[in-house]
Amino acid sequence: MGRSFVSPVPFQVGREQIRQFARAIGDDNPLYHDVEAAKAAGHPDLVAPPTFLITAIPGALGLPTDDPALGLDYALVVHGEQRFVLRRPVLAGDELITTSTLTAIRAVGRNEVLVTTYRYTTTSGEEVAVGTCTLVSRGTAPPRA
Repeated sequence: MGRSFVSPVPFQVGREQIRQFARAIGDDNPLYHDVEAAKAAGHPDLVAPPTFLITAIPGALGLPTDDPALGLDYALVVHGEQRFVLRRPVLAGDELITTSTLTAIRAVGRNEVLVTTYRYTTTSGEEVAVGTCTLVSRGTAPPRA
């Protein structure tokens, strides 16, 4: 717990990535598809849907899944929850660095719950968003005595 991992290269937010993500989630908001609509709303370029940030997490949820110290068997892991708090909209042209930190591990019955916090910053250091992800490792917690 407390270990942090930084994305090795900036994540480049592109217009077409935003459009594809918006289509995939079925959101036809013009801010996600039309540059002129985004500019008319006061943005310099396309705006990404808030959940777009899931695509900026490096690798397998930003965790060293092959690290034996973490001991995750992904065959037993399910996604529990995902949250994002935006400081400002994510925009086409942003270059994001993601820092993921394993912030909590606890046993809940026979399950282990892992919480990872993500901090999204631009390459110039501006914080764009903070996110959390909760994973549940089913049946891997030691039995209670």
